Amino acid sequence: METDYKVKLEVFEGPLDLLLYLIKQDEIDIYDISLERITSQYLEYLQAFKELNIELAGEFIVMAANLIYLKSRSLLPLDQQPPEEDAGEEDPRWELIRQLIEYKKFKEAAAELHLRALEQERIFAREGGPSSALKEPLRLGEVGIFQLINAFQTVIKRIEARQDVQEIFGERFSVSEKIDAILQRVATGTPLRFSDLFGAAVSRVEVVVTFLALLELIRLKQVRAIQKNIFEEIEIAPAPT
Repeated sequence: METDYKVKLEVFEGPLDLLLYLIKQDEIDIYDISLERITSQYLEYLQAFKELNIELAGEFIVMAANLIYLKSRSLLPLDQQPPEEDAGEEDPRWELIRQLIEYKKFKEAAAELHLRALEQERIFAREGGPSSALKEPLRLGEVGIFQLINAFQTVIKRIEARQDVQEIFGERFSVSEKIDAILQRVATGTPLRFSDLFGAAVSRVEVVVTFLALLELIRLKQVRAIQKNIFEEIEIAPAPT
């Protein structure tokens, strides 16, 4: 495996995006978040980033430290809560919840403005007639990095559960070789299911290298990860030319 390979993503969501994704994935209300569960999930993602050699902004580490602190506070009896000025509320989650709600509002507003801009781009003025919208099929939803990491973690767990999987001493898989293999598989134009991408993998190392190759292809805009509906399996397809 190419241990010196680093993943550098041009567009990377922040720690609040990850928290919102975890909340949405659990299908719970922001006000009902479990500090214990969300902290554990968040740390699992940071571990996955570390294993994949993904460069993280310092704000992710700061958020991890804050979550651990809030979790430890929530486990203490009220009479043992730290005597801090900002610790006056009984529930230590409230400041985090406020941040998430405000961030969610801005994120939804930005998404709405982006959608309106796309709709405006499809409108063309006719000479001597009213404007009309160009009817086009809706594009499938582009998948974000956190959804990809989640799918990757599922594959890793499935591979590790197989009794016939063993780490072969001295095995070597290169990202460049896996890039070529993925391009060959999507060359037909037919979308490839994410799980099928790892169907022939015989070890954890091979899964990791294949996933790194996929991230590189997405970064280079040679393939795209798409999802028809939330919670449906991710598909890999050639990027439009």
